[in-house]
Amino acid sequence: MAEQEKGHAELITNLLGPSAATECEYSYPFETVQEFIDFCQKLTKWGESGVYGFLPHLNSRAAAQLLLQSITTEARQQMIFRQFEGLFPMPVFFETAITQSMAWTLLAPYITGCSAETPMVAWQNFPALNITNNPNATISSNSTGATNGTASGGATNGTATGGATNGTTSNGTAATNGTFMPPEITTNRTSLSTAGSTVELSGEHPGKSVGPNGSYITTSSAGEPKYAAWISQLNITFTALENFQNSSDGWTASTTQPDDVVYADLPENPIVNGTMFLVVTDEEITVTPHNISALNEHIVAGPAVYQAD
Repeated sequence: MAEQEKGHAELITNLLGPSAATECEYSYPFETVQEFIDFCQKLTKWGESGVYGFLPHLNSRAAAQLLLQSITTEARQQMIFRQFEGLFPMPVFFETAITQSMAWTLLAPYITGCSAETPMVAWQNFPALNITNNPNATISSNSTGATNGTASGGATNGTATGGATNGTTSNGTAATNGTFMPPEITTNRTSLSTAGSTVELSGEHPGKSVGPNGSYITTSSAGEPKYAAWISQLNITFTALENFQNSSDGWTASTTQPDDVVYADLPENPIVNGTMFLVVTDEEITVTPHNISALNEHIVAGPAVYQAD
């Protein structure tokens, strides 16, 4: 995968020529192998979705074709990372599109520094959104690790409790809010989350420095937070915010995970599925994957990655 990414970077450098950025420094939030894989599958998801959001709007169809051929490889990487993590690798009918500003908001906090020659990015940085009870697909920090070759709750003499036994998957357990899940190559689980569940949110106010050398400031043109917008597949579904509390340090609220499907006659594919996105808005507006950028002016905070499955 790293070698594939070198090829993608070379392609974009050749496309941009003198305007191409030099390498920047990043700091990623993982300490274990499981956390590394989990972060990678989320990172590849928003990188992939960010390209889907702008690709049809490029004036250069030739450049769009080249980027399309790179981002399809990225989509395969995301599926493989999901499989490595023990998540079902193909949970959705359609991959999600998000805007450049949404993707930049997700990436910028992890960039610690760039050279002085690196061009400034024109996209907006929205205030951060955190899902405080986000479903967790990794082994939690309070689970017991391996002792003398035996992992408590995990593999014992080659057998994973509740997971794979002699190559057969049996009763693979889901992980929600940090609950231990035995590592497997994949499962047939269709969801880590449940429709109707309460989702707890916390958001920052605009004005925070983010990105390389703190050179970008988060902004929002939206009014008061009223809705959570669930961005997944072809749909954006709004749910009302509840229990809103504001303070000088930020705000908290909750919402309810919606229970809906992409197509009414295909109930096996819920809208809230896979690795998806959540933003908080001031209005409930109708957008399509093609004009999703119309949502930008209504974003109070976000996006955050929601690990529905």
